[in-house]
Amino acid sequence: MHIVAVLALDGVIPFDLSTPIEVFTRTRLPDGRRPYEVRICATTPTIDAGAFTLTAPWGLDALHTADTVVLPGCVDPTAPLPKEVVDALQEAAAKGVRIASICSGAFTLAATGLLDGLRATTHWAAAPELARLHPAVEVDPTVLYVDNGQFLTSAGAAAGLDLCLHLIRRDHGSSVAADAARLSVMPLEREGGQAQFVVHDQPPVPRGSTFEPLLQWMEENATTDLTPATIAARAGMSTRTLNRRFREQTGTTPVRWLVRSRVRRAQHLLEATAHTVDRIAAEVGFGSTTTFRDHFKDVVGTTPNAYRAAFRKR
Repeated sequence: MHIVAVLALDGVIPFDLSTPIEVFTRTRLPDGRRPYEVRICATTPTIDAGAFTLTAPWGLDALHTADTVVLPGCVDPTAPLPKEVVDALQEAAAKGVRIASICSGAFTLAATGLLDGLRATTHWAAAPELARLHPAVEVDPTVLYVDNGQFLTSAGAAAGLDLCLHLIRRDHGSSVAADAARLSVMPLEREGGQAQFVVHDQPPVPRGSTFEPLLQWMEENATTDLTPATIAARAGMSTRTLNRRFREQTGTTPVRWLVRSRVRRAQHLLEATAHTVDRIAAEVGFGSTTTFRDHFKDVVGTTPNAYRAAFRKR
């Protein structure tokens, strides 16, 4: 029997807490056996879970005897982590226990130092703060989960389902995982990462920047054939000088800024209209549908058709 210990800290997010409970306890092997036992662990017998109070039958000692530890997110992920929790997780890791986090549970895992030097993810809105607090962690806000072998992290909310199904597939193969996915009414593999849910704003431009008029002109003319030479001519400087100064003030290049502007327009059209992908590519200013698809996938993390299927206003 594979023991899954779910660590509930004060302020635990109920959705994150329930995800591994539901997925692992319902998993079935081909012969009908249940391969997982889930244990809810905590530092104290009762835990504040917001809308209700949780009674945890297991303490931190259960982390050492588990095969997998799951760390759900907390309402305040930046709250100091009790030393006994840090020690318990580090000791469990030293024994080879697999540790996975859901959503802002990555903050808990990162606070132990176990993610240092590794790639990790969390909810895209919390990713900048995770990177700021733990600079030794390579934070990737575009993916649904990251598997480093012993340590795994997932993005927010429903991405916890993706992570749990991935763990089941690692343990028992695709057939068992597919059955668990059907019980959860989830695809075993979702197209794209969490980049498709991110609001892709342009890099901020300092107030009073000399490029403010140029950026406004680029935004107004984004649907036309704007080449680097055309933009440089509008700015009254060489292409090389424009690229250097533009990057200094915006953190990106004119071409990249223009691509993101066009992709934002395309997202709106995919959501709000029934226009074909070819028509949208032309309307937002891309020279070809192939170029549009490539840039859209690069920025959003999925295809135009998949994005429309997920976000089309009906």
